Amino acid sequence: MTEVTITTTDGLDGREVSEYLGVVSGEAVIGANVVSDIAAGIRDVVGGRSGSYEKKIETGREEAVADLRAEAEDLGADAVVGASFDYEEMAEGMLWVNLSGTAVRTRSE
Repeated sequence: MTEVTITTTDGLDGREVSEYLGVVSGEAVIGANVVSDIAAGIRDVVGGRSGSYEKKIETGREEAVADLRAEAEDLGADAVVGASFDYEEMAEGMLWVNLSGTAVRTRSE
């Protein structure tokens, strides 16, 4: 099977949705450790960017995409449309990353 295409739009250029298979999602919970918290705090005070937090968020997004793609593949989908990320702080230092969308089968127009 080819890789599942994930898009935030409701369709794909040159492809027509032939079947809607249902809502799919991927999730990741990421946390920061004390060392990166301290480093991020120092950077925030001096106005810099927190590379350690940015990397953790990137990792969380990648894990959520992989989970969503696997769930869509299990349904026999070749695409996910209307994908949207959501970020929520679960507890001090814990971030929940969710990606959801609609798994579909498509055909060339």
